Amino acid sequence: NICLGGVEISSGDLVVGDSDGVVVVPKAKVIDAIVAGELRELNETMIRARLRSGEMTLDIYNLREL
Repeated sequence: NICLGGVEISSGDLVVGDSDGVVVVPKAKVIDAIVAGELRELNETMIRARLRSGEMTLDIYNLREL
């Protein structure tokens, strides 16, 4: 194990970084994180398709009633 910036990183952990920052996903949560990311990407793809077809964000996110 190593500790960087107060975050402990163990063998098998997933470390991902970009210009916005770095995240460490514990080995036991890697599959859950990948599945959640894939579901989010699918949802965003469906939302973009709805927007392209002319639907409004107010309707997509059910904001009219607020």
